[in-house]
Amino acid sequence: MKTLIFILFSFILVPSVFAQQTDITKYSIEKDSIYADSIPPHKVRNIIGRATYYASKFHGRRTANGEIFNNRKMTAAHLKLPFGTFVTVTNLENGRSVEVRVNDRGPHTKTFIIDVSQAAAKELGFYGKGVAKVEICYQIPKNKSI
Repeated sequence: MKTLIFILFSFILVPSVFAQQTDITKYSIEKDSIYADSIPPHKVRNIIGRATYYASKFHGRRTANGEIFNNRKMTAAHLKLPFGTFVTVTNLENGRSVEVRVNDRGPHTKTFIIDVSQAAAKELGFYGKGVAKVEICYQIPKNKSI
């Protein structure tokens, strides 16, 4: 229960416009109603940070790209990556990995680098713990721009 309260607190009471510092180039443009950093295509990026997962109350609500959120699908929220980007998330505590598709914006706090669905959190082995130290790996395709 404490974990759930912590997650809700981080989503609701501690919003932040800035994401955790990453190696993403700092040239801002407006995209998807937020100011996002431009990410050079074709470069594979690895970022280490903390991840959390969506609370059950978000199941069935609309995501930032207009889809209906489903906690049973392998999806994620990221502040800067283009919608549709596939991200490999690896739990550094147990070595488990999943591939998720970015379809929402968040997390809105400096504490976390990505929010994953409950299905992804279960595969990664941190469902119930609330938070895990992860590495995310992604590559922006040529046809995607931010």
